[in-house]
Amino acid sequence: MHALIVVSHPLNTSLTHSVAAAIAQGVAESGSHHSAEIADLTREGFSPVFAEPDIAAFRQTGATPSDAIAEQARIDNADALVLVFPIYWWSMPGLLKGWIDRVFSNGWAYEETADGNVVKKLGRLRVHLVALGAASQQTYDKHDGSASGGGAPARKEDVWLRRV
Repeated sequence: MHALIVVSHPLNTSLTHSVAAAIAQGVAESGSHHSAEIADLTREGFSPVFAEPDIAAFRQTGATPSDAIAEQARIDNADALVLVFPIYWWSMPGLLKGWIDRVFSNGWAYEETADGNVVKKLGRLRVHLVALGAASQQTYDKHDGSASGGGAPARKEDVWLRRV
């Protein structure tokens, strides 16, 4: 099993990068036939801008840009895709959103049929989202240690993993 771990955080000393490295280590240590690759979108300089060539590729009137094709090849080589990212304003960083927009293109990740249906083309790929959230101690104290102001206590060390 080969896992592609995509990390989106500008600081390589961040919790996000530490979690991505721990996941990669866990995959590698789980057996000799398991491997992991970390794709650091910031360090690799991936452009998240959905530009005119991306629109042409979406409309299938032009070729998919070469940088998106290279990312698609990495995913084609993987059995699992793990996205590791901090939560910014209740969502993922723009860099990761742009990566998804540009890489998961019409014709490769899915196909729109003439009758308006969508055919999913990546059903074999196991996808995991690791979204990391934190706040200042003052924010946690203001909510009595709870993220929502009630219910189960939250800690800034909490890490949520959701398998999609």
